Amino acid sequence: MIDLRRLHVLRVLAEQGTITATAATLHLTPSAVSQQLRLLSRDVGVRLLRRDGRRVRLTPAALALLEHTETLYAQWERARAELAEHGTAPAGRLVFCGVSSAIAALLAPAATRLHREYPRLTVHIREDESGDCYGLLHGEDADIAVVLPTSDAPPEGDPRFDRQPLLDDPQDLLVPVGHPLADAGSVALADAAGEPWIVKPPHNDTYPLLVTACAAAGFTPRISHHVKEWFAVSALVAEGAGVCLLPRLVPVPERHAVLRIPLHGKPWPSRRFITCVRRGSASSPAIAAGLTAVREVATTALRGV
Repeated sequence: MIDLRRLHVLRVLAEQGTITATAATLHLTPSAVSQQLRLLSRDVGVRLLRRDGRRVRLTPAALALLEHTETLYAQWERARAELAEHGTAPAGRLVFCGVSSAIAALLAPAATRLHREYPRLTVHIREDESGDCYGLLHGEDADIAVVLPTSDAPPEGDPRFDRQPLLDDPQDLLVPVGHPLADAGSVALADAAGEPWIVKPPHNDTYPLLVTACAAAGFTPRISHHVKEWFAVSALVAEGAGVCLLPRLVPVPERHAVLRIPLHGKPWPSRRFITCVRRGSASSPAIAAGLTAVREVATTALRGV
């Protein structure tokens, strides 16, 4: 009989690449990780690791075992979900993760609905970049992720995850009051080609969207500031330090003298939010309730914005 907990350690090692990184992901010590892997090797009767300098590499037998791992885990998630259906209403702890704008516009209202409908269900929300959310799901540190497709995301068809489209969030051009483009009902992205741009840091989810959209519009943005938080971005725009692309879901403080201008033509940059859960877990009562709440919020999130 294979211990799924030990098998999970092998899964994480295959993803992280080192014993140290695996231990950090699983909140274990490196010696505990090594012990779990030795016990798993004993359970299956084959050698799973070989030393390569200071690193370890998976043997062909380990790679063969991993080919069956995701099927086993998806089946286990389905079994847990089926067993949970024999219980009462959703209860226990449900963990969401996502980027800040998803939390503000989608996850916070969804948590309120869940608290009202299922008082025995405790909801926890954590903010993380989209690429990091997959590791949280894989490590069972989160149950539902609301993320943006990014270049570092697992490829489509990854057997560990079940992803579904949730919401398309258009981008507007944000300019200061009195800007030459401020009176336009809508603009093409190329109309702002000569402007200084205020952008999120390169590791942020929205940075590739901006760069790709500007390239498609025929220009490279002249970046004047890199800023992490949206309220700081809009503050700089209000002071005339540049323009930015602002997701429609992101609110602007009333005291900032800025204007949103819708974009027309192509490219028409938009962020697509998706939900992601571990494959097989979507029918768990708590996770199913969480997904339903997020989808209900998403249907009205852009009304009146």
